Amino acid sequence: MIPVHVTGGTLSEKETQAYIDRAKEKYPDKLLSGIDIAVDGDYVDLHYHFQPVPFERIRRITGYLVGTMDRWNNAKKAEEADRVKHTISSNMEHLS
Repeated sequence: MIPVHVTGGTLSEKETQAYIDRAKEKYPDKLLSGIDIAVDGDYVDLHYHFQPVPFERIRRITGYLVGTMDRWNNAKKAEEADRVKHTISSNMEHLS
């Protein structure tokens, strides 16, 4: 059961289920974890909560798209360690 928190009024179970169904229809690729509903007369303000989607960071390193370097051999790890790393200075005094 998806938790629904209603403030400012009351909703029937049928209305609450309609908002849950609408969220699932509107966001089919997300997992709904809860809804906050603020009732203001004939109007409602909906705030949906979704479960976070796990992801793996992918970077381009030495010409390869990688998530992690744990499966690299020693030569490839050395190549990555030797590459020039570029940074952006947050110190802007030299521009004055």
